[in-house]
Amino acid sequence: MDLRYEAFCFADRRFYDLQSSTESDLPGDDFSRELPELPADWVQVERNVWRHLHPAGVQLPKQGWKIHVSAGLDNASKVLKATFDYCVERRIPFKYLPTISVVLARNSKYAPREGSGKLITIYPTGTEQLEQILTELSATLEGEHGAYILSDLRYGKGPLYVRYGGFSEQWLEQDGQQVLAIEGPDGTLIPDKRKPVFSVPEWVQLPEFLAPHLAERNAGDPEQFPYRIKSSLHFSNGGGVYLAARKSDGKEVVLKEARPHAGLDREGRDAVARLEREYEILSRLRGVKGVPEVYDRFVEWEHLFVAMEFMPGRSLGQWLGMNYPLTHRDPTPEQLAEYKTRALALVAKVEDLMTRVHERGVVFGDLHTLNVLVDENDEVSLIDFELSSTIEDVHRPTLGAPGFQAPPDREGFEIDEHPLAALKLWIFLPLNTVLELAPAKLPQHVQVVKERFGLSDEYGQSIIDVLTPRVDPPTGPSFTEFDDPEPDWSVIRKSIATAILHSATPERSDRLFPGDIEQFEVGGTCFAYGAAGVLHALDVSGEGRYPEHEDWLIRRVRQDPPKQPGFFVGAHGIAHVLENFGHHDVATELVEGYAELLPATKDHGLSAGLSGIGLNLLHFATTRHDDSFTTRAEELAERLAAQLADAPGPGDKAKAGLLHGWSGPALFFLRMFEHTTDQRWLDLAERALERDLAETMVALDGSLQVRDGTFRSLPYVGIGGAGIALVLTEFAAVAPDRPCVEKLPELLSGCTGEFVIQPALTLGRAGLMATLAHATRQRPDERLERSVRQHLRALGWHAVHYGGGLAFPGVQLRRLSMDLNTGGAGVLLAIASTVDGRPPLPFLGRAQTPVHSGR
Repeated sequence: MDLRYEAFCFADRRFYDLQSSTESDLPGDDFSRELPELPADWVQVERNVWRHLHPAGVQLPKQGWKIHVSAGLDNASKVLKATFDYCVERRIPFKYLPTISVVLARNSKYAPREGSGKLITIYPTGTEQLEQILTELSATLEGEHGAYILSDLRYGKGPLYVRYGGFSEQWLEQDGQQVLAIEGPDGTLIPDKRKPVFSVPEWVQLPEFLAPHLAERNAGDPEQFPYRIKSSLHFSNGGGVYLAARKSDGKEVVLKEARPHAGLDREGRDAVARLEREYEILSRLRGVKGVPEVYDRFVEWEHLFVAMEFMPGRSLGQWLGMNYPLTHRDPTPEQLAEYKTRALALVAKVEDLMTRVHERGVVFGDLHTLNVLVDENDEVSLIDFELSSTIEDVHRPTLGAPGFQAPPDREGFEIDEHPLAALKLWIFLPLNTVLELAPAKLPQHVQVVKERFGLSDEYGQSIIDVLTPRVDPPTGPSFTEFDDPEPDWSVIRKSIATAILHSATPERSDRLFPGDIEQFEVGGTCFAYGAAGVLHALDVSGEGRYPEHEDWLIRRVRQDPPKQPGFFVGAHGIAHVLENFGHHDVATELVEGYAELLPATKDHGLSAGLSGIGLNLLHFATTRHDDSFTTRAEELAERLAAQLADAPGPGDKAKAGLLHGWSGPALFFLRMFEHTTDQRWLDLAERALERDLAETMVALDGSLQVRDGTFRSLPYVGIGGAGIALVLTEFAAVAPDRPCVEKLPELLSGCTGEFVIQPALTLGRAGLMATLAHATRQRPDERLERSVRQHLRALGWHAVHYGGGLAFPGVQLRRLSMDLNTGGAGVLLAIASTVDGRPPLPFLGRAQTPVHSGR
């Protein structure tokens, strides 16, 4: 799970957003209210979550040793005021987190570990000033506390830390992504490593005065530690969980670690306080079967450790991933009945175990699918009691798993009854997170599981009775137009467009439409996550052009140009859309303005690399009847051909698919063949497809999907079998007798699973549906067409009423998204492709007879 999303959930209940972009509901939240005014010659700039302050006339190097100041919630204002006064008086540039809400978000349990603890960043002009600041400021801040900054070297015992890194933003392409960079000794850009461990570039000398502090960091005898770490099981911002052996007798245990002032919950409690509570609760539950026995508690190097019994089995979430029949193609009634029996038995065992916990006077407080373990005999156990409390002193958890946390109106043991009911629904339809966005959908989800698994009315009503909010129960409709016996797809398309347009924020400069968190990294204008892709989807789906939004896009591209040239995340995707809209001058500026970056672009993918750029150049050659674009495209194709010849074999992490694999270059080679009739390009397209097919595996249901690790397989468009199938469908229309085409039916079978966790185009149901529809237009197949109709209807499982229309949750389902890759624009485009025969994405097919006609 990508832990970055948690920090983007604090600012808004509907959309992923930066914490600093909205008003906080905490009184006195903004630190600026307590700080003096800056001198007139200082410049203040807001950038993402940071407030940058810089005195006129001070020139900083591009990179060097920087100082980070840490603090807790209770002393952040005091530490900031002292540091502010120190730096302003001495005209030292610095930046700080502007609100206490942002500090909390960046120090919460699931915030990225490498950024934890950082309240202030100070930029010395050189090593001499670095030493002076550390010496003087450490005296000023003596006795102040804060979370240990894992990426840095601590100076003394206080809240000051140092790290070598970039001062100004420089970007480098790595694995198809733009990453922050620093310059090597020869001026070449290399990644500015920002990992939760202190390191120094090999050519950089650690200043002599820091040597004792590095020695202090490395001090201690690991042989004195009473446990031998065998492996890590989990990391969070609050600490680690390890499989360990007790040195005294070799006993295998789980060892939990808690870092002080880190891993905060919304009330400001840190990981140490929660682990202390877990030790107390486990001691109270000693002897309850299914609850780990606690062995030991000790402090080592400021961190608290608790050793406890290792409980066998896999998490209930993993169990469902291995056994849930609706993810497989064509499950039989017998398979559904067998799953129903096992699932009901597991739910009963969890209920029984919770009863025994309650008999000891304990409210578990954190029941969800990762905290229930299932062993090979389907016996269950509970883990992770850090949010538990006693019935005499119930403490309502402020942390909790999305879709399982009890609402504020529950008291005592009701705090556990709510997630138990949620579990009864989740085990048959694991979409509980959607209900946090739209509680009104509960009856619809219950109806789905009753119909699909033959569950009783009593079972369904028991879920509804507990999960329905008692305070302000939802009054909106439970069902959507997707649930109509014969949906009117023109109405549905218009409804999705209505929600997208309602979400527009033209007053903002960072984004026009809310989408995935990536829009705050690559920019809110791009094709994948920004305005360009949304406006493309609205236009191609027949939902209109919006000149005022096109004007916003043009203004923002000129004021804040994209960071990279790639199609989905950079300049070429924006240029493609503006070219099609008739804004030829701006499109030309984008294509020509990034031409000098192409020699340094090495990524082959369609998202950020050469294949997407090359396909767009061919598009310009067609729209402008200009062969010079063909020549430039051919140069990129030759570079890709050389890369393909030297391409390494598949790695551990899946890359195959449309956006990041060799299917993107295969599509480019195929279009080069059609453009030039040179047979060599067709042969290269086949070789590129074969390279992606080498990353596939036979999934649990017998279909062909992309291998991701040892057991996991992916069917999706971005990375997965559907992405290969889209291009292979195009290839089969030109060269049906090539051997690789024989894999197409198996890939398409991987797109037919009834349950898909996300609705998105590139990593969810919409993409699987569009892939099947695209293939069946070329070659009709009743079984696949039946799956298309099933996908169309099941999109309603995710559809949420918003702004007078229908919206869809994005990645992790925690917030709505309107963008093309992860949200409503992608769903809209997929429906238009499926129902109306529109191209599912640029460069794929042309408008043809639809596979499923709408009214």
